[in-house]
Amino acid sequence: MVGSTFKKPWGKFITYCCNNEATVKIITLNAGEELSLQSHKHRDELWIPLDDGILIDIDFVRHKSKRYSEYWIQRTMLHRASNPSKKDKSFIEISFGKFNENDIKRYEDKYGRKVSKLPRKFRRIFQTI
Repeated sequence: MVGSTFKKPWGKFITYCCNNEATVKIITLNAGEELSLQSHKHRDELWIPLDDGILIDIDFVRHKSKRYSEYWIQRTMLHRASNPSKKDKSFIEISFGKFNENDIKRYEDKYGRKVSKLPRKFRRIFQTI
């Protein structure tokens, strides 16, 4: 999945989804907060930070995001976004496929929500991040 870029006399635009099933959200992470470490069965996601410095974990890799960079998250990939700064930060989330807020399997969650056991192959890796 790659966005299509269209150049115009006034600049350009990028289309990520055209006449497809998708859900678009702007997610704001409060200063010092994070999403749960999670995965989804029924959707892929594209995250586009609107601010620099959001930490984005996707499977084995941690990224310190740059504004407007693109992070593609395929179904079943472990992922999380966190905001280590003292200012709120936001990113766009485009979900492709059947969207349902209940399609979240959490593996770590600092807010006391129900979590599943982290798959063995990931346990050591995420403890070191």
